[in-house]
Amino acid sequence: MSFTVDQKVEIARQLAATGIGTIEAGFPASSPEEREAVQAVAAAVGDARICGLARMRKDDVDTCTTCNVGMVHLFVPTSDIQREYTIKKSRQEVLEATAEVVAYAREKVPHVLFSAMDATRTDRDYLVEVCQAAVDAGATAVNIPDTVGVMTPTAMKELIGCIVKEVRVPIDVHCHNDFGLAVANTLAAVEAGAAQVQVTVNGMGERAGNADLAQTAMALEAIYGIETGIVSNRLLETSRLVSRYAGVSIPPGQPVVGDNAFAHESGIHAHGVIERPDTFEPGIMTPEMVGHRRRLKLGKHAGRHAVRQILADVHLEPDDAGLDEVMTKMKAIAGRGRRVTDADLYAIAEEVMGMAGVTPAVELRNISVFTGTQAMPTASVSLVVDGTERVGCSTGNGPVDAAMKAILRCLDEPVHLKEFAVESISGGTDAIGHVTITVEDRAGHIFDASASSDDIVIASVDAMINAINLLQRVQGGQKS
Repeated sequence: MSFTVDQKVEIARQLAATGIGTIEAGFPASSPEEREAVQAVAAAVGDARICGLARMRKDDVDTCTTCNVGMVHLFVPTSDIQREYTIKKSRQEVLEATAEVVAYAREKVPHVLFSAMDATRTDRDYLVEVCQAAVDAGATAVNIPDTVGVMTPTAMKELIGCIVKEVRVPIDVHCHNDFGLAVANTLAAVEAGAAQVQVTVNGMGERAGNADLAQTAMALEAIYGIETGIVSNRLLETSRLVSRYAGVSIPPGQPVVGDNAFAHESGIHAHGVIERPDTFEPGIMTPEMVGHRRRLKLGKHAGRHAVRQILADVHLEPDDAGLDEVMTKMKAIAGRGRRVTDADLYAIAEEVMGMAGVTPAVELRNISVFTGTQAMPTASVSLVVDGTERVGCSTGNGPVDAAMKAILRCLDEPVHLKEFAVESISGGTDAIGHVTITVEDRAGHIFDASASSDDIVIASVDAMINAINLLQRVQGGQKS
């Protein structure tokens, strides 16, 4: 992933506020831009130790030290396959370089982390020998990377147990997720005595990524009872910040931070968590602990208790017969393969209850969009918000993006567009497009709504306004 300097600084500040003790800010020798970013992070973040990555070269160490980092992380391939085919050095040459460059780095900075790259495919005796050479030269910690993600938890625990007995400095691990075992291997390493673990936000990294910060931290805290120093209720916001800057969405089913991590659709599940959350949640990890919210979801598996609760949250309370009718109509929509939005459910309930509907807090008066191959997409909207006309203008990556941003500029409270999906209902160039969006307010309320039109911009605007009105309804406690 590539981040701007400003983005790296903001992410580093967020990580420090989340309780991360050491932040590897980058590889300064890789480019002038990377060096600038590491310097900026080191200058801006004082609540965590800032680390620079370096090859086993003195000039790399010098580049790190010009960035004012407090730690240099030196790595060198130690497995035969990597050593022979990447750096083309003998075992003895690697040992000598390690001793020389680690000692050089230790003269420059107070903390030196040594990594035996591809340690899990390195001859065991040689691995101990090279790690000990690094320690003898002044390394303050040793990292054992599972560089290609081939370990199992059992094998990882055995390996780290051996290293801990032989190498008398804190042992660190860096696990890749090629087989989906990065978090499990990291936890096994801790069981064996590893004192430090390397993780990434949302598990981002080379190939299939690395051990995930949120999953690892919460497993250590909640299951193992190990104090990590992590401010757990910042995990979700940290995840979303990095997701936004990286342009990589968080999968809904991502443990701990995904939208579905604490969401319940199945009738028995929803009924259980309404009565007592830990019936169908871990209990030792709650949504509040990680900055999340519990959510009841709509769908063909939704039960009466969940639907009644969802409606009660917006002050719609049908009687038992009315609720049965609402359930029948909702499941008919879901049975046709269409997503049932919150707006759909509320409209069905209002119809069943014989209500004229709630006067919307936000109404569209007019929208104008300008775009072209040589023009910046621009949108202006006129909305009536709580009886007052407001005008918003914005540019965007396209006409839909510009229109969404223009609408949000008319609101008093920030609203985050979490999800946007469009599908064609009919064929041809005049096809009807159906837009479904999900929004979230600052308090964590999440609602989805949809709209259809042969103009995708209008459908998007209508869906956004429908969703905003649902948020306004909850925020204002307005009764139908």
